[in-house]
Amino acid sequence: MPATEAQMRATAKWQKEKTDEVRFRVPKGERIVIQAHAKAQGETTTAFIKRAIREAMERDNATK
Repeated sequence: MPATEAQMRATAKWQKEKTDEVRFRVPKGERIVIQAHAKAQGETTTAFIKRAIREAMERDNATK
């Protein structure tokens, strides 16, 4: 069943209040590779990217 207008407004309001958006570009063809890797790991693309960033930050901070 499609979301109602009220549900869409509530979702948009929540996202505006609770989240920040980070956008980035990758070379053509790389997006599909990232998506395939995430799927192979049993993750969404967003979850995979967030995990990769978090792990890189932890690794970087451990070497300081």
